[in-house]
Amino acid sequence: MPPTVRTAFDAELESAYATTDLDDMWRALERAHILSQRWAWPHTRAHWHMLRLALRCHDRREAIGQIVRLSVAGLGSSVGRVPIGNTGRAAVGITTPMPIPDDLGRILEQGDTELAAS
Repeated sequence: MPPTVRTAFDAELESAYATTDLDDMWRALERAHILSQRWAWPHTRAHWHMLRLALRCHDRREAIGQIVRLSVAGLGSSVGRVPIGNTGRAAVGITTPMPIPDDLGRILEQGDTELAAS
């Protein structure tokens, strides 16, 4: 994961745990998920954090969805088969691509530039 993307990913995870508002927590974890999709370990970590929050919320459907996603996230990233932009939540189809928010798109583009330069 390029440094710019790693920094943004870590910031989203920190943001998720710095608030007490559940909607803000989920939003930050969804953003972390979008940033992480291309890289197996960060992608898996994003789903792990989502599972932890689902359990905290006693949301059985979300927890089951996250367990399923945890089982395939790393492999999907490793082989380049992820639905880019997908927020990673159980209410969204596991293979459904979604638009990437503009600010995250710019971060991912910067990461691509960093990878190309290395």
